[in-house]
Amino acid sequence: MGPMSDHHDHDGDHEHGHEHGHEHDLGLAHDLPRLVSRRRLLGLLTGAGALTLAGCAAAATGTTTGATTATGTTTGEIPEETAGPYPGDGSNGPNVLTESGVVRGDIRSSFGSLSGTAPGVPLTITLTMVDAASGAALPGATVYLWHCDRDGRYSLYDVADQNYLRGVQEADANGRLTFTTIFPAAYSGRWPHAHFEVYPDLAAATTPDNATVTSQLALPQDVCEAVYATDGYSASVRNLARTSLERDMVFSDGYASQLATVTGDLTTGLAATLTVGVDA
Repeated sequence: MGPMSDHHDHDGDHEHGHEHGHEHDLGLAHDLPRLVSRRRLLGLLTGAGALTLAGCAAAATGTTTGATTATGTTTGEIPEETAGPYPGDGSNGPNVLTESGVVRGDIRSSFGSLSGTAPGVPLTITLTMVDAASGAALPGATVYLWHCDRDGRYSLYDVADQNYLRGVQEADANGRLTFTTIFPAAYSGRWPHAHFEVYPDLAAATTPDNATVTSQLALPQDVCEAVYATDGYSASVRNLARTSLERDMVFSDGYASQLATVTGDLTTGLAATLTVGVDA
């Protein structure tokens, strides 16, 4: 299977990580059998014997101009979602969680023995970790976050000689943690997003078996359109136009609790925030 022309826009500075290419839009039927842990699969199969994904309330929407802001609120527990085929947590190939240096706030560059920086529009992602039942902050809760680069490629897989755009952070006394990164692309078949796994504490963040929830953060449409009008994101313009939050294979069952609030501008950088409710 060759690389998809709609997804992989390679430049001269990066090599494709695997010669057979990677498909990002084969759907949940492709991802789930390979990537969902037994614990999570049993949860998804609970109910009337049907495969279901945790949903959330009716979609929240936001309108933005200029400073690019959008509205996203959390109601209850963040939905469980597929980790996708490129988690880098040991469940499907490499495990970046065991590497020295993965605990970091700025994830734009590779770390350890690897070097290289992912270019793109600056973005910070701040998550506030709370108990889904009480709303109380969860200091010490730990998040492993990863997403694709400006060309829609994932380090360790599509770009095998890089481990950028992956990192772990521990929540402060207010339950907050922040990653400094770049705005991800829209690749074929998926709405722009970031993946994350939540762990009860930093010591547990070494294997996905210890994760309390795996989910995804969605980025608002108007902000995506503004970013993708800048240099380097040309393929994302086409890919974004071909999908929507309502048709996305992950967010189509509801995204109100996963849609980030984004503020800032393209010059000084954008800031995405989301409150993440977990079963503590």
